[in-house]
Amino acid sequence: MTSWFKWFGKPATRAEPAGGFPFELRVEPGAPVATADLPRAAIVILNLNGRHHLQGCFESLAQLDYPKDRLELILVDNASNDGSIEEMRQQHASVRLFVNARNVGFAAGCNQGAREARDPGVLVFLNNDMRVEREWLRELVAPIVRHECSATTSKMMSWDGKVLNSAAGAMNFHGLGIQVGMDEPDEERYSTPRRTLFPCGGAMAIDARVFRECGGFDEEFFAYYEDVDLGWRLWVQGHESHYVPSSICYHHHSATSKRLPLEMLRLIQVRNPILACFKNYDDENLRSVLGPLLALALRRTWMMMGIPDERSFRIEHVADPAPAGVKRLLGRARSARESEVDVRRVGVADILAVNDLLGRWEHWMQRRAEVQARRRRSDAEIFRLFLRPHWCIEGERGYEELQRGLTDFYGLDELLGPDRLPKPRK
Repeated sequence: MTSWFKWFGKPATRAEPAGGFPFELRVEPGAPVATADLPRAAIVILNLNGRHHLQGCFESLAQLDYPKDRLELILVDNASNDGSIEEMRQQHASVRLFVNARNVGFAAGCNQGAREARDPGVLVFLNNDMRVEREWLRELVAPIVRHECSATTSKMMSWDGKVLNSAAGAMNFHGLGIQVGMDEPDEERYSTPRRTLFPCGGAMAIDARVFRECGGFDEEFFAYYEDVDLGWRLWVQGHESHYVPSSICYHHHSATSKRLPLEMLRLIQVRNPILACFKNYDDENLRSVLGPLLALALRRTWMMMGIPDERSFRIEHVADPAPAGVKRLLGRARSARESEVDVRRVGVADILAVNDLLGRWEHWMQRRAEVQARRRRSDAEIFRLFLRPHWCIEGERGYEELQRGLTDFYGLDELLGPDRLPKPRK
């Protein structure tokens, strides 16, 4: 565990460059790792109807500059029906293949692959829609081998290499993850190794023992934000994650999620950041952020619902309550309450997402207790890793006003410190 005072406790002696990263997050990598010292690595790839990606991915992995006797490739298939399984068996027979009868999700599938790995020193998780450079894996595992950190993440470029896809991760205070550098040119500031809040699950490595001890990916997340939760949890439990810009891969952006109904994606993308916050903030800080977090979630729900007419809900707009007296008023209220209103399904998804926490309070308190019992690092040591804690994700006037008001009322500026990066692109 790295002491807070080694890199957070002392103010920077130089001014930070405009648009750059805080100096205290930067790291100085050690010497290159000799081939003889490279660990046994298991690369776990998850697949769901991604047959069109497999050839490019495995062709690049076949070219890795890594000892073949210390490299294991595992593909976990989540019930594909596009010929992926047949292609793997015919074209990539050396890859260990595990086929699920149903889609168990990204988190559970990755954990499954990790369990099946044969005594790895390092676990590596890679999206199926990636291709990697020859030195990608050697560079990715080197900081772990040198004991500089427990987890690492790559520099992810677009498929054509013209812009960045991810230069590590950041987050706002209510848990919404940020892929730093998304769609920006690969500038010099993105070529500096540094500490990061979480390793992107699309291209990451982690010490196998640490992965097991910290519980792996949270399978209740199913998909999305499981890497944010894992990375945050690693920091809470005394470990570090580093961004390794010399480990380069190229991302093709799979269309798997686009085949699912929007409300299904919306539910987990709203729910999982809330759950990550609930689990990983310490007691004092959770009491400070939970109210604002839920208030902002409610405002976003209102925005998504598309309520056609609020007037029918408001008693001040009743035309003439006097003639029939209180009885008629009550009758109208009862009729309005019992009638149906058409709202958008994505708005209902938001309600379900929040209720997954509120409706299972004791369960999530127990899950939270499991994380907090293993705390080895204070929140104050972690907050600068957020990089943009006050990022306001909506441009709607009422939402912006609410976030400003909540920030002032709860003292979140003082608690979390200022944003350290420009506003990420949406």
